[in-house]
Amino acid sequence: MSSVPPSIPSPVRIKQPKRADLVTEDVKRLITARNLKPGDRLPNEKDLQELFGVSKSTTREALKSLEVQGLITISTGPSGGATIREVPLERTLQLMQNYLFFQDISMKDLYAARTILEPELAAGAVANLTDEQLARLEANIETCQPACGSNATLLDQRQSDLDFHDLLAEANGDPFLRFLCQLINELLRRLVVYSTDTPADEHVSFGCANVRCHTAILNAARNRDADEVRRLMKEHMEEAESFVARLNGCLDGRLILDSEMAPQLRGFEPR
Repeated sequence: MSSVPPSIPSPVRIKQPKRADLVTEDVKRLITARNLKPGDRLPNEKDLQELFGVSKSTTREALKSLEVQGLITISTGPSGGATIREVPLERTLQLMQNYLFFQDISMKDLYAARTILEPELAAGAVANLTDEQLARLEANIETCQPACGSNATLLDQRQSDLDFHDLLAEANGDPFLRFLCQLINELLRRLVVYSTDTPADEHVSFGCANVRCHTAILNAARNRDADEVRRLMKEHMEEAESFVARLNGCLDGRLILDSEMAPQLRGFEPR
């Protein structure tokens, strides 16, 4: 009895990577192997062409890809070339929002994360705060003192309230925790919108609460009381979430454009 041969599946076509993409990966390997740091130069275009055995156009395409990723800057002229840079937080934020754009992320979700992360960020900053940083925290509180004004002015103050948290982040020695909190703060700056018919008094109340909480946190930080700072920050995050809900705050579900990317985040100094 003859058996029926099994059906043979159609061959799967495996897409071959572009040569420029392969060179991009090779340059990343080169950066890793040579332990290059921000400010270090890559070999010039001609040397890269010879090293990887590719054309000028392929080399330039690979370098452009690395520039878009934020890993290098490219300058022109006789002394130009590619220089290693620290990937900007703004670029990371933009890529993260590309992902979040297709997710159902709410303000409640963001504040759930902030309530966990911000108390630890603030507590971890206490031992490292300098007199100059304490003075900047105090100056920020003065800037955020609520005053009568238009809703636009009051919204600007909500933006400045976040600077207080960025200043604390500067003093925290944990780079990953600092990164997470800075990323969330910048997301709030760029994408949170409030209902246009919210009474100005609600924003004033929010501002007063923030000033009160920030002042208490600053006083505890001056006393180097990390446990008290942690407790106060947790209360602050819980209260802030309730205010945002009352103000009908929500995330603007849009993609962040290249034209919106600032050279450096306010209040953030890379380490």
